[in-house]
Amino acid sequence: MTTLQPAISLQRGMQEHGQNIVSEEMAVPGPKNLPDGSRKSVCCIGAGYVGGSTCTVMANKVPDVDFLVVDIDSRRINAWNSDDLPIFEPGLEAMVRTARDGINCTRKPNLYFSTEVDRSIQLSDIILISVNTPTKLAGLGAGKACDLKYVESAARKIAEVSTTDKIVVEKSTVPCRTADSVREILRVNGRSNVRFDVLSNPEFLAEGTAISDLLKPDRVLVGSIAGEGMAAANALVDLYARWVPREKLVTMNLWSSELAKIAANCMLAQRISSINSLSAVCEATGASIKEVSHAIGLDQRIGSKMLRSSVGFGGSCFKKDVLSLAYLAETLHLPEVANYWTSVVEINEWQKKRFAKRIIDRLHNTLVNKKVAIFGFAYKKDTGDTRESAAFTIVRSLLAEGAQLTIYDPQVSERQILQDLKTYVQSRDLLDVEDMVRVCPTPYEACAGVHAVVILTEWDEFRTSRADSVDWQRLASGMVRPAFVFDGRNVVEANKLERLGLRVESIGNADSALYLGSEAL
Repeated sequence: MTTLQPAISLQRGMQEHGQNIVSEEMAVPGPKNLPDGSRKSVCCIGAGYVGGSTCTVMANKVPDVDFLVVDIDSRRINAWNSDDLPIFEPGLEAMVRTARDGINCTRKPNLYFSTEVDRSIQLSDIILISVNTPTKLAGLGAGKACDLKYVESAARKIAEVSTTDKIVVEKSTVPCRTADSVREILRVNGRSNVRFDVLSNPEFLAEGTAISDLLKPDRVLVGSIAGEGMAAANALVDLYARWVPREKLVTMNLWSSELAKIAANCMLAQRISSINSLSAVCEATGASIKEVSHAIGLDQRIGSKMLRSSVGFGGSCFKKDVLSLAYLAETLHLPEVANYWTSVVEINEWQKKRFAKRIIDRLHNTLVNKKVAIFGFAYKKDTGDTRESAAFTIVRSLLAEGAQLTIYDPQVSERQILQDLKTYVQSRDLLDVEDMVRVCPTPYEACAGVHAVVILTEWDEFRTSRADSVDWQRLASGMVRPAFVFDGRNVVEANKLERLGLRVESIGNADSALYLGSEAL
């Protein structure tokens, strides 16, 4: 009997999803009983970021359909059934409460989080596969290809337990033509009297805005096999049409839908690497990356989005998807295409290392006995996700130089930060990482007695333009002089901080990046 592999293990899965790990001691209620099957149900395999967020919005917008989110990780399911959700996303908690708990006598619950995988599949007409697709760590394509073991495992489980016709939907980001493998597994392992239709319905969520992305999507793609899959595609389209305008519901070829998701992320990553490459030119010439970005963005053919230079992109998608596309090109014997997309990731890694070197250079090429405060550990604001965070590279470089670090992030827990340091930063040369790092509950505690502040996440509270930002004068008063602020996200106004006696180094700004004699020191 095939056993469904977990979409994520507790320790690794919470880490991969960039959220605080659920405490084993936390008292949480057990999951509600599943519905009786008297009305239509949709099952989602994988109670992670995408599955949980997507089904929460669907359940709110389609109250006459039951949404069953399943995972074999009982602690993750318990977290979804508690007041302490396993992921942070603005607006998510209120929507979970509405659909999961109902509203007195006016709205019945229709959102269920459960470990009853088999029963949930059997109850449902539509099954979403929303499991992790990490980059392979070993074997053919290691470091580039997607590991599809969880997708395959989910497909095998669906085939094993289904007794009625099912519409199986790929929500996970997968390489083009993955649906071929899913269809084959379902055909070979399923009952002869059960029909399986396979669709592609990729998510286009940005962490920090996922709820609004789901409520008002730019587009919803539904890919199917021409002819034979149209009825299934229409059933899924009708579900979305309950709140999404029909003109934004786009049906297409199954393979086009799969490729479109990866291609979109690759194009976004390419824009970031492109503007980051120009930031280095700005620092060397005296141009301002903010002004250059603004000028470029005024061209309607280009637009202004994703043109903010920074220390580099992170998150679970961009690097993984770019490398996946590069690997696909390699397998198709298109080396020029593979090299082009690989260079997008290479520029991103170079940008992080370049910023780390700049910090070390400006601190007189030695960090021994110097304290540095890290502002932000999440890969972007409005999320607790740390996957592929630029902080990993910067922290590793600073620790290797002997720095003592304090770290402050308003959403990432101390436990998550220390776990990430052990996993991604600690090495043979850095065995005592925890002895060199202290996680602080406030930015003021983090800044006490430090020589420099390094901003790695664009949290609004760091912005000098906001009335509710941190008190930079208070921060500056506790720092060792000469005191530096290294702005990896271009969120501070250099002139304001310079009036406080701070020396500001920002990405793509030549004013302080050009080492003009003693004045730059």
